Parts: sequence; structure tokens; C-alpha cells
Amino acid sequence: MISKEKIKEEIKEEMVEEKEEQEQNGFPEENGMEDENEHKERKVVVPGEVLASGTNFLPGDNAKREGKDIIATRYGLEDISGRIVKVIPLSGVYLPRRGNIVLGKVTEITFNGWLIDINSPYPAFLPIMECRGFVSKKDDLSAVYNFDDILVAKVIGVKPKGVDLTMRDRGLGKLDDGIIIQVNSNKVPRIIGKKGSMVNLIKDITKCDIIVGQNGVIWIKGDKLENELISKEAIMLITEKSLSGGLTEQIKEFLEKKLKEK
Repeated sequence: MISKEKIKEEIKEEMVEEKEEQEQNGFPEENGMEDENEHKERKVVVPGEVLASGTNFLPGDNAKREGKDIIATRYGLEDISGRIVKVIPLSGVYLPRRGNIVLGKVTEITFNGWLIDINSPYPAFLPIMECRGFVSKKDDLSAVYNFDDILVAKVIGVKPKGVDLTMRDRGLGKLDDGIIIQVNSNKVPRIIGKKGSMVNLIKDITKCDIIVGQNGVIWIKGDKLENELISKEAIMLITEKSLSGGLTEQIKEFLEKKLKEK
């Protein structure tokens, strides 16, 4: 059995390799004008490791309380913000949660709805009753949403046998044109940024519409394909440098440079 110390050492080696690769690509570590917690070196933790002790702390994502201790439930980086203690996963698949906004592709049409691939181990289903507007079982459902259509939907239920989706909320529906990219779902909070700061920066500079699904699927649409590809480059750069400090300023400089080169 591999020891916790061995696992942590392997994770640290991966982080060092990632930073070295970033520097080789011309993106050295810099200090930016972001949350000061971003600049603190986060500790690598493993399941079962104590993150904090005492009733002043509350467990967040990937953490739980055992007695007075809050312990990690996944491999990742320790993150303590105020009273909330959580673990930021370094890898893993998307696990749906009620309320998540996801992007998915229609893979099958049944007599009462659509099966949607949402980049998860769980199959997702959009029933006709959760479709926008009135749809009858007697209608040709392929005329509503056809195979390979890309939809933005909301998770309304997670069951042992699958995930239930809805399209009835504002902002949900079929996505036309644009490009689709896929990233590790654990990187999504970094791509969105604090209060949407990072994704809004990319939108403002490239003039592209961007929808980031919490399942790691992202839709980008702009007036020009070139701007869509620049937005894609910026997003992929964020995923590569997600552990870096001052990332917002680096992305801003990257985008401005790219647009000047057009």
C-alpha cells in the first residue's frame, strides 16, 4: 500500500513540473492584484488528513468534521477562507450537484425526452416536461432537440441511476454556432474567477459570449473565429496556470498582446 507521504510527494512533483513548464512557455510567476490568499502556498493534503481543529471552523467542499477535527476527503490543496475549510481537488471527474449549470450534447432521443452527455459518469435525462415551451409526446422530438445539439441545462436531481435536467429557467436552452471546449471540471472556479471576474475579463476584451458549465464544458461565440480562438487560448492557459498567483493580470496581458498581433 502506498503511504500518504509518497502520494503527497508525487503530487508535489507534478506541481513543480507544471510550474517549470509554465516558465519554459514564457509565463513566469508574477505578483498580481488578486485576492491575497491566492499568493499563499497551499499545502497538499490527502484523505483523512486533519485540516483544522475546533468549532470555529466549518467544513466546505471535500472536507468533513470528525469530532473537533475537520479532515480531507479527497487529494488536493488545502484552502482556508475565513471559517470555511475545504480541499481543492487536483484531478477527478465531474460529479453533478443539484443546481449546477451544465453544458451537454444530445446523444439519444426517447419517447419522453432526451439523453444528454454532460461529461459525467452519471447519465443525464431531460424530460419533455422540463423543456421550454409546450412539447407533447406525440411531437417529433428531434425537431425540438436533435442528435449532437448542444444544450445548457440545470441539474434538478441526482439519483443513483442518473441525473435529471431542466431547461425551464432563464438563460437555459440550445446553443447555436460558436465553439465548444472541454476542461477539467475542477478548474471551473478558476476560469470563472471571484464573482465572475476572470471570465468577464475574457468576455470584455475579446467581445465573445462565453458560458462555462460546471461540468467543464465551455461554449464560446464571437463575431470572428479569431476572437473565439483567442478566448480558447486564454481559458486553456488558465487551466495550465491555475496554481499561479497574479493570474488575472497575466491573462489580461496575454489577451491584449494577442489582439494587438491580429
